[in-house]
Amino acid sequence: MSAENEDVVITGLGATTPLGGDVASTWSAMLAGQSGISAIEEEWAADLPVRIAGRLKVEPTEVLDRVQARRMDRCEQVALVAAREAWADADTPDVDPDRLAVVIGTGTGGALTMLGQDDVLEASGVRRVSPHTVPMLMANGPAAWVSIDLGARGGAHTPVSACASGAEAIATGMDLIRLGRADVVVAGGAEACIHPLPMAGFAQAKAHSTRNDAPERASRPFDVDRDGFVIGEGAAVVVLERAGFASARGARAHARLAGAGVTSDAHHITAAHPDGQVRAMRRALTSAGLSPLAIEHVHAHATSTPKGDLVETRSVTEAIGTHPAVTATKSMTGHLFGAAGAIGAIAAILAVRDGVIPATQNLDSLDPEVKLDIVSGGPRQGALTAALANSFGFGGHNASLVFTPGS
Repeated sequence: MSAENEDVVITGLGATTPLGGDVASTWSAMLAGQSGISAIEEEWAADLPVRIAGRLKVEPTEVLDRVQARRMDRCEQVALVAAREAWADADTPDVDPDRLAVVIGTGTGGALTMLGQDDVLEASGVRRVSPHTVPMLMANGPAAWVSIDLGARGGAHTPVSACASGAEAIATGMDLIRLGRADVVVAGGAEACIHPLPMAGFAQAKAHSTRNDAPERASRPFDVDRDGFVIGEGAAVVVLERAGFASARGARAHARLAGAGVTSDAHHITAAHPDGQVRAMRRALTSAGLSPLAIEHVHAHATSTPKGDLVETRSVTEAIGTHPAVTATKSMTGHLFGAAGAIGAIAAILAVRDGVIPATQNLDSLDPEVKLDIVSGGPRQGALTAALANSFGFGGHNASLVFTPGS
């Protein structure tokens, strides 16, 4: 059956981030302007040009069964932690397993397992390689573990679209419901790749901040002195439901997923193009049936790179205008790659639900080329009728999501 004209609501939220081990603590820290970025003191980082990261506030092994956790990559662990919180927050929907789907995106999947087991192979030989290596390193591992945990038989999907993965997963979840293929979808993103190789690679590409002496000040979207993003780890997951299904079971809706737009630039493997971003936002607006003037808040992708922030500034101005209040929470969490879009979605959902927008941190001097209304100094209060969350990734992946109040 088709549910094309039926609303999609968000009934559950879950997250584990550098700011907190759940949604409540993460949101509280965002509103307080706290930073989850710190120095890496371990010896393995001593020779790296980058020695800062946004590491998890709460270790997943403190939440998961230790035996089970040992058979999972860290990326899979955080996905399961966030999904379980979201499922509980949705009050564990009683849904036909064939009508329950999972969509968990990631940028690198089990990178820590891949790199770690390669070290084992080189140092100790094949007999020391873990028999769990393949299910731990595969990119679909997070979605697979969540589907097994929840008994979801309506499909387990894995968008791998770099930093847009988490947002694209949520957009895919909306499509599954609107196409009538699911009543409930658990969707989001997960990432855990704080390791010398990716950090060195990003540093060599001049994409990562090298502000090692001031970790909490390193991620500074839209600031004239920004010098790159800060790598982070974590996961964020939402429970999407067909509105009629949620209403029939008396579920509370945090917000509505009113629309989504997904595009590709077909331009360059790392350099973003404003056309693709503009088209994603416009598609999201069309999907939501809203005009640009209806958008009062934009959660920007804004990674704190010199070029990337300006491309998004021009894109938002063209697609939406300069009227929305814009914020960039990567200034506090760092950049969680495949999880970033899902965390941004949750921040936008809560802004709509609670009527408050977290402030962008470390914005000492606004880049004069940024003509947007950037929220800074402290949270901005006020009811919101619609918010848009952007997420863009290497390869020219673009995803935009529109949220409106749940009731």
